[in-house]
Amino acid sequence: MNEEVDVHAPILLSPDEAAAWCHISVGTLNHLRYHGRFAPAIRIGKRCFWTPKDLLAWLESQKEPA
Repeated sequence: MNEEVDVHAPILLSPDEAAAWCHISVGTLNHLRYHGRFAPAIRIGKRCFWTPKDLLAWLESQKEPA
């Protein structure tokens, strides 16, 4: 069997892009990340990236109770 798999590279956002996407500053992103209160990062070498899916899940978790 020779099945083709449709694989796409994930969208990875840099700290600047992730902060802009979440409407926060890079400083706030770094503060939240340092204290374990931000979306999980994907580390590649020394750099960190985030997927829109993980950022959206983090944003949803920040909703205040109704």
